[in-house]
Amino acid sequence: MKLTVIGTGNARLLPVYGCHCIACERARANQAYSRGKTSAYISYQGRNLLIDANADDLMARFPAGNIDSILLTHYHMDHVQSLFDLRWGMNLSIPVFGPDDPVGCDDLLKHPGILDFKAARQPFEHFYWRDIRITPMPLIHSKPCLGYVFECQGKRIAYLTDTVDLPAEVKQWFVDNPLELMLIDCSFAPVDRSAGEQPSNHNDVILAKSLKEECRPNKMGLIHIGHDLESWAMANPQAFDGDFFLVSDGQEFNF
Repeated sequence: MKLTVIGTGNARLLPVYGCHCIACERARANQAYSRGKTSAYISYQGRNLLIDANADDLMARFPAGNIDSILLTHYHMDHVQSLFDLRWGMNLSIPVFGPDDPVGCDDLLKHPGILDFKAARQPFEHFYWRDIRITPMPLIHSKPCLGYVFECQGKRIAYLTDTVDLPAEVKQWFVDNPLELMLIDCSFAPVDRSAGEQPSNHNDVILAKSLKEECRPNKMGLIHIGHDLESWAMANPQAFDGDFFLVSDGQEFNF
């Protein structure tokens, strides 16, 4: 099983249009530091499971027949926008799994085209894709949102975007079911808690670090990264190491 991260940025992307911070200027000078919208895919036994569908080049990246199924975390536009083009394909039927959100996004559910939207996934009720066991995890976001744990040959990885903190029952599940790797939302640099600020709708790096201590994954990679966090990380490289790190676009994890 291999998980490949397509994008690692938040909805603003990196570089941010019109911004001249050090992170955005670096990304303009060197495309290796740019970040697309957060999504990923799992490759297994010659098949691909897409996690969210927002890459601008999705149909070129995955020619017809290369997407076995799609797993959605939630129906915010920056995580499903490529479905609006993909649905008008022909001679295919692609299963789509996601959270219980009858409203969805615009008219995707009303006019699905080749997208075969399946019954909503329920938190903690596992199901299978190929031989991989998938367990949905409820997240804390402004729209119904699920993270997912993928288990294969006794190893578990978690993919958790978008969220601010985690529900207590999810934290306990991770303690009881140890993870090799947790990829988790971290959009913000540390907010000033002494001034009464708290991260909103997405984690900051302080909250992400505390979740690593509470949930105890072997490694934690940060995704859904904003340009302010990137700038802070450039100035504070000592805050990161091989077990707590910023994920890069295109990075691969083999299990």
